[in-house]
Amino acid sequence: MRAEYRRAGLGTTMLALALGLAFTPAHAQQNASEAYAMPQHQTASQTLSARQQAIPLIAASMATSDMPGLNAALNRGLDADLTISEAKEILVQLYAYVGFPRSLNALGELMSVVEERRQRGVQDAPGREPTQPIAVGDELRAVGAANQTTISGGPVAGPVFGFAPVINEYLQSHLFGAIFERDNLDWQSRELATVGALAATPGVEAQLRSHMAASLRVGLSPAQLRQLIEGLEESDAAAAERARTALTQALDMLNIRE
Repeated sequence: MRAEYRRAGLGTTMLALALGLAFTPAHAQQNASEAYAMPQHQTASQTLSARQQAIPLIAASMATSDMPGLNAALNRGLDADLTISEAKEILVQLYAYVGFPRSLNALGELMSVVEERRQRGVQDAPGREPTQPIAVGDELRAVGAANQTTISGGPVAGPVFGFAPVINEYLQSHLFGAIFERDNLDWQSRELATVGALAATPGVEAQLRSHMAASLRVGLSPAQLRQLIEGLEESDAAAAERARTALTQALDMLNIRE
């Protein structure tokens, strides 16, 4: 299976449009040391913090419109010192992957959770709003293109981007520009959320592979990603299996041997 995937990866460009990532053959052979040498990452660890463990569960519940599950995951995250600002940012970012309706519904659920906790006397940390100014126009697209290149491991290219160039303009200006430049949520947390949402969504396996690789690039370790998979398995065995397959393929693509 690994050999078959390697041949496919080297023979074609892997598109990940919903995520803004497409890996060209040049990226497929990126080695392990390059995978971890990226900005916006913390020191690689072998375990996820309690806060980090809650993020993919929040994302997976949002992606499947599982409101009871989302309620429980949000409470778990806030109990683990996820700030209200960070929780909002996760739910806002994920509109780019699972749609505005789910994002809006999830934000409504977060409002309810925060109010219910307040009535119980729980004072959750509000967190902070982004501190750095967001560029506009051509400068914003240039910043977004740089972020996209960092996360994908090299310049993004592919037939679909030639067929519909505007999609990459939107990805660079908005997703990797306006959203990823918001510094109230680190890139590791953003990737944990994205992987959780995509794992819970059947039919986006190529994008899930891409973001497993991106997670490794921003400093998450294979052990942490396996822990993420174990967390998903408690409520969604199919999502966990998709994530497990994607991690195996991402490790193979990046030539990471443990």
